[in-house]
Amino acid sequence: MNKLKFLTKISLKRKINTKWFLIANIIFAILIIGLLNIDTVISFFGGDFDKTQIIYVKDNTNKTYDILKVQNDSYKNLTDEDENAFKLEKTNKTSEEIFKDKKNKDVWYLTIDIDTDNYIKATLTSDGYINTTSYAGISTIINNTKTIIAMEESNISSEELAKISSPVTLERKILDESKKGEDENMQMIMSTVFPILILPFFALTMFLVQMVGAEINDEKTTRGMEIIISNVSPKTHLFSKVIASNLFVLLQVALLIIFAIIGFVIRGLVGSSSSGFNINEILKPLLESNIISNLVYIIPLTLVLMVLTFIAYALLAGILASMTTNIEDFQQMQMPIVIISLIGYYLAMMAGMFEGSIFIKVLSFIPFISAILAPSLLVLGQIGIFEVIIAIILLVITIWALLKYGMRIYKVGILNYSSKDLWKKMFKALKGN
Repeated sequence: MNKLKFLTKISLKRKINTKWFLIANIIFAILIIGLLNIDTVISFFGGDFDKTQIIYVKDNTNKTYDILKVQNDSYKNLTDEDENAFKLEKTNKTSEEIFKDKKNKDVWYLTIDIDTDNYIKATLTSDGYINTTSYAGISTIINNTKTIIAMEESNISSEELAKISSPVTLERKILDESKKGEDENMQMIMSTVFPILILPFFALTMFLVQMVGAEINDEKTTRGMEIIISNVSPKTHLFSKVIASNLFVLLQVALLIIFAIIGFVIRGLVGSSSSGFNINEILKPLLESNIISNLVYIIPLTLVLMVLTFIAYALLAGILASMTTNIEDFQQMQMPIVIISLIGYYLAMMAGMFEGSIFIKVLSFIPFISAILAPSLLVLGQIGIFEVIIAIILLVITIWALLKYGMRIYKVGILNYSSKDLWKKMFKALKGN
């Protein structure tokens, strides 16, 4: 135990006491804190999220502007947009006269003419590009205006016109009593957000595999492995690498969480510069929904799966690295690990598309990808706690198999310096005692 503790301590120090670790975490801190306060950062450098978009309207029909203004107000109320998202101003000036003034560089110029086939014709002029959301918004307003004009010319009464133009209230009715209607939107949010949240896990897994393989290869290349193995058993040596690497990864996770907390604290102190990106508004429906009670068991199960998966990946990386003689060989051998992880990540992203599929449920039991896929399906309600527990049991069995049979390969490969007949040596080691 003393030798294991000593090797683990040395391995962990080698990873932490480096300039790149300090530099990398400074970069991570800047990125995470910056992204959580991106609106404030952009505003500081001259950006303006709440800037009112002024639209000068030249109405050549002499009747469209008033209707357009009403539809603009209705659209803003319907979509919960800021009341000054579009500010319409009637003008008789031409576009050349408007844009001649340098103050009007960011304004839009809308011309409305009579069209015998489509009632009205609109031309939108701007100095630069228009983003997709804004373009879709103004297009909707113009099309709604055209509809109102068409109904007016069809001699429809004002009462009927008001009924036709008023938005429809869509009520949801869910037959499954176990599912609440207010949680439906949260399911959609979580199905989108969860793959983003597990992205750091995927990145850390790849980093863990590379780190274990690189360290073992470094010791073999410098012939330091011969000195180490002459003093400790191969099992102790492998365990030290696995423990040190997992402790390093967990330390990195803790640092990322701390950076995120600092980012939220700064955001709370500085405040939001954008009415469209409010953390409190995002968290409020989450806290009020039934999803938050489900997180009480989703988070612990996910953490157990992730920690066990880290251990399994570290063991597999160490076993494969023991049979290689240089980092290039290990990079080739780790390609299957990368592919398996990518499959799990992409399946987690597309899990909502496979609702009710037995295929996706079966894949959630497979070790190495269950830590990514199973929690996603659990959040979506496609599997239950029982299925996740099965995935955990299968992962534990996989770790046991890696320890029992992988150790045979490790004992043979750790002092192997020849890449000839590599796979033959691995299979021979598996058959041995």
